[in-house]
Amino acid sequence: MSPAVSPHVAPEVTRAWATIRSRLAADVGARTFDSWLRPLTLAGAEAGTVRLTLPSRFMADWVRGHFAERLTRAWTAACPGITAVRIDVASGAAAEPEPDPVAVAPTSDPTLDPRYRFDSFVVGKSNELAFNAAQTMAGGGATGFNPLFLHGPTGLGKTHLMHAIGHATRAATPHARIAYMSAEKFMVEFLSAMRARDTFSFKARLRGCDLLMIDDVQFIAGKESTQEEFFHTMNEIISAGKRLVISADRSPQNLEGIESRILSRLSWGLVADINPADYELRFNILTTKLAAQPAATVPAEVIDFLAKKIVANVRELEGALNRVIAYGTLVNRPISLDFTREVLADLLKAHSRKLTIDEIQRRVADHYALKLNDLLSPRRAREVARPRQVAMFLAKEMTQRSLPEIGRRFGGRDHTTVMHAVKRIKELRLTDQDLDRDVSLLQRKLDG
Repeated sequence: MSPAVSPHVAPEVTRAWATIRSRLAADVGARTFDSWLRPLTLAGAEAGTVRLTLPSRFMADWVRGHFAERLTRAWTAACPGITAVRIDVASGAAAEPEPDPVAVAPTSDPTLDPRYRFDSFVVGKSNELAFNAAQTMAGGGATGFNPLFLHGPTGLGKTHLMHAIGHATRAATPHARIAYMSAEKFMVEFLSAMRARDTFSFKARLRGCDLLMIDDVQFIAGKESTQEEFFHTMNEIISAGKRLVISADRSPQNLEGIESRILSRLSWGLVADINPADYELRFNILTTKLAAQPAATVPAEVIDFLAKKIVANVRELEGALNRVIAYGTLVNRPISLDFTREVLADLLKAHSRKLTIDEIQRRVADHYALKLNDLLSPRRAREVARPRQVAMFLAKEMTQRSLPEIGRRFGGRDHTTVMHAVKRIKELRLTDQDLDRDVSLLQRKLDG
């Protein structure tokens, strides 16, 4: 390895520099050495101080911040007369820092999801604090807090806000070094670096970030070596005045298997929770989502229905709307409440409260002004038989009870009787508007 040396440098200093470079290359790994240290040039040595230069201020600042002490120790050991190391920008270098395309590794400048921006995030009472904190973190000015810790159940927008912070930071500071990754990826890459004996590259890449975002930190629970590295990465980012955003599915106090010093550090910043969306926010999310698809025609009653039925997860709520629209397009059918029920039958059953056959029977009896015993009796008069068939149809469509069980709950009838009732009501709904209106009304009441 031929060292970069300015002429007019004493031979013993040149030999020491060659030895130091060789040792650094072996210690820090090829990637880090090639990106940051190989460009170092020995410019001179005078009065016990060695002067090293780099081609840009960006690189000089980075090496000064990460290698100054190590270089000083190496020079002192190799040349007893050397007591200090100065790292400068080479004459003629650009006045402003320009990130080197090799030095800034891909993970430090991620391709953020273009869908996840602040202007596409629908704000409500349940996420207002997190949204405002995220905007402040991306603003570039003083925040008054660092790190920002976002927590809440899955699918409520934590990842959306983290990507939005990245986009806004990139727009405000084009050369900012940004890294977004899941805690699981953090762990995998760190362990891989350990196996390759190149942990320095991993550390340098993340600790040199202006904005570091780690998603789902609960996944490093119980991983001691990963937590050790995570703790020191956090400390270095915060101590350097850079920004850190962390997310998890629960608050720091409720994270199990995470070291107390990490939890304490997380709690120093702002802890912002994202709670499940209320009906108003769910309705607004669907309305906003639908506005972005002008070709789709979705009745207001379908939006209302979805906002009431899919309550736990915003991601699933948006997915349900997309699914209904996609099915409608593929089969060329207009979107209606019945069509929505049909398309989302499996999802609705999974989310439905435990609706009982008894409740269906009572609601149908009240609607048709009958006694409950009439539905269960052997009477075959039309004014009783048709409501009984409606109740059987609703029991089949809105519960997970088997046909034999439904038949038993209607006065011990056979499962074939239930099958006939379900088929008959489906047929009549196509031609009998009054019956169709009755069934739809009963479904809405039972859903509520």
